[in-house]
Amino acid sequence: MKALHAWAAAGVVGGAMALSAPAQAACADNWKDCAGQPWVDGKVMETPLGSKWWPHPIWGEGDEAGSTNWYTKPEVVMRALALVKQGNVMKIGHQYEAGMPLFGARKFSLRIPGTPTGGPFGATQLMYNDEFLATEIGQVGTQFDGLGHIGVAVGDTQDKNSLRWYNGFTAAEMGSPYGLMKLGTEKLHPIIARGIMLDIAAARGVESMEAGEVITMVDVNNALKRQGMEGFQFMEGDAVVFRTGWEKYWIVDNATYNNGVPGIGMEVARWLAEDVKAGVTGGDTWPLDAVCGQGTKCEVPPGCVFCVHTFLQTRHGIVNQENMKLKELADAGVYLFAYVYTPVPIKGATGSIGVPIAMW
Repeated sequence: MKALHAWAAAGVVGGAMALSAPAQAACADNWKDCAGQPWVDGKVMETPLGSKWWPHPIWGEGDEAGSTNWYTKPEVVMRALALVKQGNVMKIGHQYEAGMPLFGARKFSLRIPGTPTGGPFGATQLMYNDEFLATEIGQVGTQFDGLGHIGVAVGDTQDKNSLRWYNGFTAAEMGSPYGLMKLGTEKLHPIIARGIMLDIAAARGVESMEAGEVITMVDVNNALKRQGMEGFQFMEGDAVVFRTGWEKYWIVDNATYNNGVPGIGMEVARWLAEDVKAGVTGGDTWPLDAVCGQGTKCEVPPGCVFCVHTFLQTRHGIVNQENMKLKELADAGVYLFAYVYTPVPIKGATGSIGVPIAMW
């Protein structure tokens, strides 16, 4: 198994534990004081993530497809398809509806203007219905984060040349009222990946983890052992998804669903990016990161505001699938499958709706 860094194996879960409380408090207010934090790379604070992250060390300067480049490689696609032996197919995404949990003030509104919308026409008396959909098309429901979604301010927040995304693209280069000029979802490749689900809730013996709890490499290894996959060899381009059990609140209790979530921290994020070189990450929560909510546990270090997002997406260009539906897959005892998903190629979009599927 491509596994733990030496510092993780020694039991240090995040570099923040080595910092003094005053240093952590200062970091929460000023990114230049965050040297040594687990989301920081390098020894020089050139950016809030440490060293600058562009050009990408694998995909090169100017690349806009990030980790979906893995799926242009036949050996990565064939590795996934080799898992399809029984012909089973399962949706691992939720249906879209107005009552689903939505982050912040996002909306999902579908209207059919008249029923039927048109007709009848001709001797066949043809009728038809059309729908009008108003929503943040890439950022609702089982959503897929493209590489134009998450960026980092590296200097003056009023200077669009100081606001940078994957591969160093700036807001000045990307900005347009009619869609992104760079890093739109149309630049991403279709995904056919070997999927690995890690059922962390089951490994912990709970129906669901709690908001603010952080998944560690100990959890990863315990899940693999429970699933009969101890020593499993992860490979470049794999899709790795995490089941926390948070799905149980979907629509049933949207307030709880949105009030913080369990998820991975920087220890697991580094393993995914640096050891596995994952092609896709995903989970049954809205960010994948652990997020502390009001009145919940908080195992996330001060200053880490979606630091897993910025590390995986902005620095490494790894795309992320959120709000996945994973309980049925877990109930079926399926942990290895072909993960298939095509981001909707809307020119200039920041992400994509759509249903991922598991095949085995």
